[in-house]
Amino acid sequence: MAIAHAAPGQLVDVQPLGSKLSESRNVALFKTDELEVMRLVMPAGKTMPSHWVKGEVTIHCLEGAVSLTAGGQIRQMKAGQLVWLEGGVDHALTAVQDSSLLLTIVLRK
Repeated sequence: MAIAHAAPGQLVDVQPLGSKLSESRNVALFKTDELEVMRLVMPAGKTMPSHWVKGEVTIHCLEGAVSLTAGGQIRQMKAGQLVWLEGGVDHALTAVQDSSLLLTIVLRK
């Protein structure tokens, strides 16, 4: 069964998951023709291999800590930090701790 996306004007809770993080899953919060927003849940040690998308991306670390490799640089992100990447930039993530992230992608065709 598909998970329903948020409706326009609907409030969406993106607070840290805390003790529920380990039992939570990735969820697409909403998607339009031009924008996609999702919560990404990454247990410690999990990686998202290097990839790129056409549009710009923001990654907001809601809780935990991740190692971000982007544009040939490695950055350590912790809760409360956000990064913006231009479209076409290779990037990868590795969870240093159990983490949840708010990911925004501008969809380019």
